[in-house]
Amino acid sequence: MKMIIAILRDVDSDPVTRALTAGKFRVTRIASTGGLLRRGVTTLLVGVDDGKVDVAIQVLKDTCCPAAEGEKRATVFVVPVERFEQV
Repeated sequence: MKMIIAILRDVDSDPVTRALTAGKFRVTRIASTGGLLRRGVTTLLVGVDDGKVDVAIQVLKDTCCPAAEGEKRATVFVVPVERFEQV
């Protein structure tokens, strides 16, 4: 299992969250602030099976709005999950 941590612009948070949940991914959304200008961003936490990481990242790429030249649409980290439990 992997954890995808995606940091994206606030404008993209609703469409990306909807697209991921439509693709049967579970998403936790966290409001955050970042960058040089302290712009509003959203951090998404998505737990996925190893074989679905590329699918989830493609949903992000397909759903994020085009960015201005030189601006990134999202920053994505994929980290291994050693243990997962729901209580």
